[in-house]
Amino acid sequence: MSKIVWDATGERYYHNGTSQVVLYPQNANGTYANGVAWNGVTGVDESPDGGDTNDLWADNIKYGSLRGAENHKGSISAYNYPDEFNLCDGKKVTEEGIVIGQQKRQPFGLSYRTEVGSDTASEDYIIHVVYNSTISPSDHSFETINDNPDAIEFSWDYESTPVAMTSVPGVKAVSTLEFDSRKLTGKQMKAVENTLYGSDNAEPTLPTPDALRTVVTSAV
Repeated sequence: MSKIVWDATGERYYHNGTSQVVLYPQNANGTYANGVAWNGVTGVDESPDGGDTNDLWADNIKYGSLRGAENHKGSISAYNYPDEFNLCDGKKVTEEGIVIGQQKRQPFGLSYRTEVGSDTASEDYIIHVVYNSTISPSDHSFETINDNPDAIEFSWDYESTPVAMTSVPGVKAVSTLEFDSRKLTGKQMKAVENTLYGSDNAEPTLPTPDALRTVVTSAV
């Protein structure tokens, strides 16, 4: 038997940074269009809700608890957004340079990377994937330029509807996947990146959760 050791060298991990954000607009048939780079993203905040308990009482005691389903949602902050995001934000380009609002909001997928550092200068990272999301109308403040100018930071709240994942027995429908370079091989992470970001021989795509998991497990 071994004794627990806290804060061992190389195990003092911390998470920071958001980068390499990719938007995947969803087609009418539920598949995703080729991914496009989303420049200027300052943060992706995850704020899931649901999962509340419903206590059961019997014989004058707490008999048990049933926990509800979790709902994945969050927000995206950015200084800029790609043209392909217009439809996701309820905007439609009628002609070049003309955009109309209050239209149907197109679902989308998203991927982004966060860094994982440690006391040994780790260069690890996690790639996050979000499926089947839509954004809510949001406030945007446009202020006059003054002697302390700053760029406008946009923000959108999104909410995801889970999609089926059948390759893992007993797993419920999912909204998110994560790929951790601390646990996966370099070849497996490269396979994920080539799929999501594209390569010299392939377009950037967002497969189903089952297909994307297969990409990883097959890269051995």
